[in-house]
Amino acid sequence: MPSQSFLEQVSRSFDRAAALTDHDPGLLTQIRNCNSVYYFSFPLKRDDGSLETIEAWRAEHSHHKMPTKGGIRYSTHVSEDEVMALATLMTYKCAIVDVPFGGAKGGVKIDPRKYSRNELEKVTRRYTFELVKKNFIGPGVDVPAPDYGTGPREMSWIVDTYNSLSAGELNSTACVTGKPVAQGGIRGRTEATGRGVFFGVREACSVPEDMAALGLEPGLAGKRVVVQGLGNVGYHAALFLQEAGAVLVGLAEYEGAIHAPDGLDLQAVVAHRRDTGSILGFPGATDIVDSSQALELDCDLLIPAALEGQITAENADRIRAKIVAEAANGPTTFDADAILLKRGCLIIPDTYLNAGGVTVSYFEWVKNLSHLRFGRMSKRFDQAAYRRLLDAVEKITGREFTERELAGFSRAADEEDLVNSGLEETMVSAYQQVRDVRQRYDNEIDLRTAAFINAIDKIALCYQDLGIFP
Repeated sequence: MPSQSFLEQVSRSFDRAAALTDHDPGLLTQIRNCNSVYYFSFPLKRDDGSLETIEAWRAEHSHHKMPTKGGIRYSTHVSEDEVMALATLMTYKCAIVDVPFGGAKGGVKIDPRKYSRNELEKVTRRYTFELVKKNFIGPGVDVPAPDYGTGPREMSWIVDTYNSLSAGELNSTACVTGKPVAQGGIRGRTEATGRGVFFGVREACSVPEDMAALGLEPGLAGKRVVVQGLGNVGYHAALFLQEAGAVLVGLAEYEGAIHAPDGLDLQAVVAHRRDTGSILGFPGATDIVDSSQALELDCDLLIPAALEGQITAENADRIRAKIVAEAANGPTTFDADAILLKRGCLIIPDTYLNAGGVTVSYFEWVKNLSHLRFGRMSKRFDQAAYRRLLDAVEKITGREFTERELAGFSRAADEEDLVNSGLEETMVSAYQQVRDVRQRYDNEIDLRTAAFINAIDKIALCYQDLGIFP
């Protein structure tokens, strides 16, 4: 384990970037510090009648923009330091992708696999009640989302609890994102973070000079990929990369890892795990009992998509990947980062790469506030316009389209199309912004430092516009 805490690791990366800017030291301190943390505990009556004390936190790192935004995780590793670090990263993440939120994060110190559905509902509703009581949740205050150990089900309990306490508030549905579509969620949110990872990796791999420096060809086709973590983010990132022609040579989960130099069929692995309870024993693959060793497999692209602190000073020298794409929050420690960079590894930082979730959460929040599904007013109009255009083409060229061709060519964007398009635009433009900052420093800095500088500059401008700092 790293000798420094997660928050200290994040702060060191911030300080390295801040030292390269000319912002007022007082302003940098304000940007760096966490504004507020709420710790609370409450009793839970288990299904067997026993009582247990549950510990929970919610941290709001920055109020330079409101509301604050960040997920809620259920894990035995949750601590005050962790939620503060994750809230801090969320502030910078939102700034990098131009999403108008301050950063926040929450957590409940439990292993959700050891609790029944009824018990998890009790925990979630009580957690929401505590946040409401201290004004740590609301459409214009603080908007949670799913994270490790939570999902649409928990978000549905949160919005239902908030609704019952908000006395008919018009925009109450916008108090949380990642909800089921039937409860105000948005299509495309489930796979958003993994899809964002895909867009980010694709963009990084499309730069010929950057790939040449690594001895790789531009593009994703044929690139050997190892993914650590087959949760929502890791699974979808692996899925989209495989569909784009990348070769999955290694997959790791908590029960172990598997390796196949010629490639793994992701869907077949998922089906095998569903049937057997483990990815181990997959036909044609080599089992690796210690899943952490999968990080050291020979590959072009390593995607840590589990928890923080996975690549450390102890194992960084054994990492053979040419590109490390940080789908998880804080998977690489500060010291490990330096080791990887020294040997020429391209690190696509978490502060940029896993921002797909908060980007689409922003779209959901906007949808909830507008009370209108994306595409509802324009879809039929667009279809009719496309059909008229096709009719004109037929008259001019004399070609007659089949009904199937007409249906395909005249198809207008629905909500999921618009969400995915907006996510792609966000991830592509944000990567170019980060890379532009790197070039501004003559490529003497890495992408993580460039991303931090980009975030610091944007947040500083916000404080300056507010007249708080000159």
